[in-house]
Amino acid sequence: MSSIINSTIKPFKATAFHHGKFVPVTEQDLLGKWSVVVFYPADFTFVCPTELGDLADFYAKFQEIGVEVYSVSTDTHFTHKAWHDASETIKKINYPMIGDPTGTITRNFGVMIEEEGLALRGTFVINPQGEIKVAEIHDLGIGRSAAELFRKVQAAQYVANHDGEVCPAKWTPGEATLAPSLDLVGKI
Repeated sequence: MSSIINSTIKPFKATAFHHGKFVPVTEQDLLGKWSVVVFYPADFTFVCPTELGDLADFYAKFQEIGVEVYSVSTDTHFTHKAWHDASETIKKINYPMIGDPTGTITRNFGVMIEEEGLALRGTFVINPQGEIKVAEIHDLGIGRSAAELFRKVQAAQYVANHDGEVCPAKWTPGEATLAPSLDLVGKI
């Protein structure tokens, strides 16, 4: 199995529910800015609204650092609207909710559970050139943290803008980074 890291996102066409409207979304919409794509199994479930609500609470922070967030499930955009209308948690969402009933996007990112037609919990951070810089896949019962995702995006942006520097574990902006070199080997 080859890694999806540093691969370029594949073409897709879909419809999202966003700001009360149905809008077209393609891979081109993810280019030119940092993007986060979060896959989840299904609308009207249990762990999913906790994750999407957490992400909604962090959405303004993502926007402040130039990041667009997209959630994706194999539900339709109509189902996303119905869930938005029915759930107080989902009503908080201001990012596009992409419907992927054909599973094209879900398969493109390697998170399709074929026998169920659902997505695993996949999280992908994509740079402005369309390259995947972070890929994290969870089993269905394990929820994610928007705060940790935000930190990973900040680290990916830092590394992209600071050639020769890397971010150590738990790094946050303002903390020391590392500059890998022969002199650093065995010193950490």
